[in-house]
Amino acid sequence: MDEDDAALALHALGWILSDEPRAERLLGTTGLDPDSLRTSLGDRATLAAILSFLTAYEADLVACAEALDLKPEALAAAARRLEGSRRMDA
Repeated sequence: MDEDDAALALHALGWILSDEPRAERLLGTTGLDPDSLRTSLGDRATLAAILSFLTAYEADLVACAEALDLKPEALAAAARRLEGSRRMDA
């Protein structure tokens, strides 16, 4: 797993969690609860799910990218890399 992609996913998670309705949507979409999210933050599948959550809703993707001073494409590319790494490890 690329450490830069993992760090990017964690920064994106911080942005997601800064808004309660958005955080609840993440949990609902991923099927995680707060405890399982916390304990799985080192898992590439969880990190990929965090970024995939953003890529599924363009408004969030763009807003998160702006907040992190990135291009939306950087978040989408990191999601693809994490998803690819996850498939190779399966």
